[in-house]
Amino acid sequence: MLSVNQQIRLIFIFTVLSKGYFLISFACFLALLTIVKIISKFMNTKIPLACMSVLILAAGLSACNSNNSDKKVPADTESTSAPKADLTLPEGFSATIVANSLGHLRHIAINANGDVYVNFSSLQDGKGIYMLKDTDRDGLLDKIAAFAGYPGTGITIHNGYLYSASNTGVFRYKLSDKGEVIDPGKAEEIVQALVDHEADNSKSIALDDQNNLYVTVGSYNDACRQEGSGKGIVGCPLLDSVGGVWQFKADKLHQSYGDAVHYATGIKNAVGLAWNDHTHSLFATQHGRGQFDDKFPQYYSSKQSQELPAETLYELHKGSDAGWPFVYYDPFQKKLILAPEYGGDGKKTASKKYQDPIAAFPAHLAPDDLLFYTGNSFPEKYKNGAFIAFHGQSPAMKQGYFVAFVPFKEGKPSGNWEIFADNFAGEDLKNPTGPLEFRPVGLAQSPDGSLYVSDDMQGAIFKIAYTNGNK
Repeated sequence: MLSVNQQIRLIFIFTVLSKGYFLISFACFLALLTIVKIISKFMNTKIPLACMSVLILAAGLSACNSNNSDKKVPADTESTSAPKADLTLPEGFSATIVANSLGHLRHIAINANGDVYVNFSSLQDGKGIYMLKDTDRDGLLDKIAAFAGYPGTGITIHNGYLYSASNTGVFRYKLSDKGEVIDPGKAEEIVQALVDHEADNSKSIALDDQNNLYVTVGSYNDACRQEGSGKGIVGCPLLDSVGGVWQFKADKLHQSYGDAVHYATGIKNAVGLAWNDHTHSLFATQHGRGQFDDKFPQYYSSKQSQELPAETLYELHKGSDAGWPFVYYDPFQKKLILAPEYGGDGKKTASKKYQDPIAAFPAHLAPDDLLFYTGNSFPEKYKNGAFIAFHGQSPAMKQGYFVAFVPFKEGKPSGNWEIFADNFAGEDLKNPTGPLEFRPVGLAQSPDGSLYVSDDMQGAIFKIAYTNGNK
């Protein structure tokens, strides 16, 4: 008969191999080994193999951590109700934190039942997407189903499918009538082989009403400079595969650049992307370039480098060209200025006509998501307007990390933009005393018309609702 040690080793191997998602940790295994030895010695006998199997499996399943895809949210999220968020909001609005400590979140999507899908910028226990559910209807997302073996940014629900982007492509998953992924292990690859050089490599996605899929590809070269110089690469050939938006078919598998329509170009890094069902057109926000005074101090001061260029919002159509890297938008002169890498001096305008933005924001605010509000629970002024999640800070303003609102009327911006939700940072950015608390990155509208905001610092999800003073 096998010795106790031999039996335990065999059962350990059997347990790991027979349960692909269940990996007993080494420390846990040593603890179980000690317990079985003590019991065996106390009983002065060799525990039969079958009994030992039950003992180890029962103890392991109840006491050891597993990598099951279904799990509870972190303990600090669990409470009797969603905690209030200390955000600065317009009168009549309130905010709660419906999930926290999840990891580095990116964009989010919400199904008709209110379940939340969220992408991660890095894998969490080998998974890149969470579906979060409020199982007891107390306002907290208390159950997690994890799937997808890739990190990414873009995620949305369209025509019975969940679409999600990795850093090199796009996948989709069939949804049930309840809006849940039917087979998390069976993803259809819609787009593949997109450029990823790590810098500005996120892929945002949107779908229109004609079954088209739009994907952004940011540029890893900030100003399309020749390496080691301040001179621009002639014609910027990078634009063939980065710095724009590509249009694919939403239901065709294994597409790449050769299958796509190069829908829009001259956009350095569009992380906010949304199809507007009211105007039937595509909108995108642009992360602007930097580095003016490093190579061109004769034209730009360090202060100007902090203030230029504007972050911008565009309405895009097939063939749109926003001008990067050849021009940038100056919010003070309120016009497109020729980039210094291509002969500019801070004042010259380009001879070629590029598309003007429809809205401009302070430099370096990093607009990371865009959402057109179509719900009915917010006051009328917000209907069809644009919410933008700003993930960065303006050094000149000493403000940042907020959600802004741009009012729209008849499909066009109809007034000045405003800060809608502030104090995610939890700090006075003019006189900071500690680390940031949260940074908004993703936006989604829930079935009840609330606005959800994801954060990539603590991994929190905020719910902003209009209560008209009722808490």
